[in-house]
Amino acid sequence: MEGQELVQIQQLCDKSPRFRRLFEEHQILEKQLLALDQKAFLTPEEELERKKMQKLKLAGKDEMMRICRDLGE
Repeated sequence: MEGQELVQIQQLCDKSPRFRRLFEEHQILEKQLLALDQKAFLTPEEELERKKMQKLKLAGKDEMMRICRDLGE
């Protein structure tokens, strides 16, 4: 992320506790997905978990964008 993006994210986190929680969850999911992507092979359970994490991450991002629009950012 660039400096300006980080500033905007910090401002949104300061304005909205919900945005802060969603952003933190997004970061955690990103790290977990990266860890799974490092594996050469995923078990069926891991593949299912990966898809679940991707959906949660996308839903969180969508909600962060709604909060962003609502706050006029």
